[in-house]
Amino acid sequence: MCRRPFLGTIVHMTRNISRRSLMIAGAATGLAGVLARPASATPQSRGGTAFTNVTVIDPATARVVPDTTVVVNGDLITEVGGRVPAGTRIVDLRGKFLIPGLADMHTHAQAEGIDPGLNVANGVTTVRDLAGAPLAHDWRARIEAGTLLGPRYTIGSRVIDGMPSVWNPEWLDVVQVSDAASARAAVRDELAKGADFIKVYARVSREAYRALMAEAHRNGVQVVGHGPDAVPLEEAADLGQASVEHLFWTPFETSTKEVAIRAEIQRIRLELGDYAGWFKAIHPLEWTAAHSYSRGKAQRLYAKLARKRMRQVPTLTMHKGLDYARTIDLDDPRNKYLPASAVAAQEFARQELYLKDRLPSEDAEWAAMFDFRLTTVKHLHEAGVPLMTGTDIGTCAVWPGFSVHDELALFVEAGIPPMAALQASTSEPATYLGARTGRIAPSYKADLAILDANPLHDIRNTQRLSGVVVRGNYLDEQARQQLLAEIAETAANTPATAKMGGCPCHTS
Repeated sequence: MCRRPFLGTIVHMTRNISRRSLMIAGAATGLAGVLARPASATPQSRGGTAFTNVTVIDPATARVVPDTTVVVNGDLITEVGGRVPAGTRIVDLRGKFLIPGLADMHTHAQAEGIDPGLNVANGVTTVRDLAGAPLAHDWRARIEAGTLLGPRYTIGSRVIDGMPSVWNPEWLDVVQVSDAASARAAVRDELAKGADFIKVYARVSREAYRALMAEAHRNGVQVVGHGPDAVPLEEAADLGQASVEHLFWTPFETSTKEVAIRAEIQRIRLELGDYAGWFKAIHPLEWTAAHSYSRGKAQRLYAKLARKRMRQVPTLTMHKGLDYARTIDLDDPRNKYLPASAVAAQEFARQELYLKDRLPSEDAEWAAMFDFRLTTVKHLHEAGVPLMTGTDIGTCAVWPGFSVHDELALFVEAGIPPMAALQASTSEPATYLGARTGRIAPSYKADLAILDANPLHDIRNTQRLSGVVVRGNYLDEQARQQLLAEIAETAANTPATAKMGGCPCHTS
């Protein structure tokens, strides 16, 4: 649940990073001639590029193929394990591992000159933005036009919440709906503005939710987002919600005290913008649910979610920042890649949304709740519920690109095998999106991450990147480090007063 508070978007910041990064991308394949290259760049051969002597890990098939060759030409993988066509540039990857590019399926556009590059530098080549920010649409247009280096974007509507919303409209451009008619109108309006899907939020009423779902499906688009407080997940799955974000609602239907919990939920009354009040009201109910857990009820619910293919995006990175809010590292070295205003926005959210009215004596309870969330993710996986990695960029202690690796590590900590964790960040998002990504196979998109060590032995090896291919553009390790250095420079030179895109979880 995105806790990124607020503040507008950086639309006037320098775009030097995007032009320079684009030139860096030319250092191997693709974009030749679009912009002038640095003197050190090597033009792409007309026959494409062959990555040789590499161990290929294809999570979609769970196959591991050592000492093989992958040929990339333009935006596509053209050969895997076959011959190298004449005129092809050779990149020897002996001793290295090749996986599909990773996906962050829960983000919010945060900062110009920062997010797209950080994703690419971390091997994240697919992004789903859940707030419909103009900045995200601008990035996608420039990426598609070849003037910005970045991942493939799918962009949702603005957040559609109930009335009153937990979001302060001064912090987030939120759409508030009060009944079926306003919900249907909101769907039509968001689609007219270019949304790829509809994002629903926690306080939408049951009546409005059902109308919103029907209108979205009538227009052929998916609904994703929070589990509305008033709507059980089983009902949401029956109505066709495509994915549910976070783990706030899942425990309620696995509790022997569900009836009493839902009665309490119905009694929650909040003022406009009282997100801290929502946390305060929901957490005790989560705690009750966790301590009245029924494996039988859980198995029945998870079986339904698995049959309906309702994806779960647990955003464990976000939950860890929330559940350990008082003790998270405020001096993480990755902060150097964020403008000071983004770091300040996260601290504001930590104090005013996470810790407001939370006593230090309650911290152990929150930490225990995180352990319960890890167990929940394990049980969801064991039941066959499809999982996808998402980080909720903009929330506390979450960084574009980097935190997808944190999410993978948390999946494995929860008890999910490394191959299945990789599937949740590659082939499952691709299947969900209906995209030719997430695989290392002929005719699939050339989005790849090159690793120095085997992630199946230790999932943290996904962080040991030595190269990235995005849209067929190859960045070797020198180019990747140069990209990171430029982003750090951009972050350091961003005025402290610059406004950030908000998390439409918390800002979203």
